Amino acid sequence: MERNNLYPIFLKTKNLQVLIVGGGNVAEEKLTFLLKSSPDAHVTMVSPMFREATIAMANTGCVTRIKDTYKDSYLDGKHMVVATTDIPEVNVQVYNDCRAQSKLVNVADNPPYCDFYMGGIVTKGNVKVAISTNGKSPTTAKRLRQFFEDVIPENIDDLVKNLNVYRKTIKGDFEQKVETLNEFTKGLVEKIK
Repeated sequence: MERNNLYPIFLKTKNLQVLIVGGGNVAEEKLTFLLKSSPDAHVTMVSPMFREATIAMANTGCVTRIKDTYKDSYLDGKHMVVATTDIPEVNVQVYNDCRAQSKLVNVADNPPYCDFYMGGIVTKGNVKVAISTNGKSPTTAKRLRQFFEDVIPENIDDLVKNLNVYRKTIKGDFEQKVETLNEFTKGLVEKIK
């Protein structure tokens, strides 16, 4: 049986420099999801053209637009890169340049040229759930995102904040604290079922 061997992480994109190569529909979609999840992300976009909606969105965030064709010098200082052009040769060049410079790269809709995938994300306050289908079915990730948005209670953030306060009052060593919190929260899972 095939399994998903990806390692999920949550990035502080406020502390990173992200490059999006392209300015069309796919670039706009990637920027939309990035800013929805991380409104304080630092993003540079390079493309000979940008859609009007992309320009408007870029103006609401920490997004720099550069009207130009891709050059490897645009990778300088970047931590992760998303290639979204409709020219396969450019996307592969971005991938190869990123590999040569040890940059994380995602070539949209081309899993063999991806170090990471931008999966479905559900956010409710401090709770964030990321969904991956191992690059096999973005539509399934979208449907699962919609499902989790419905089943995760709106007040989950209140629970998280209250548990954080409670956690600080628990006495004992790390193991005792974990045991106490596990006992205290086991009813949460039963309520969701």
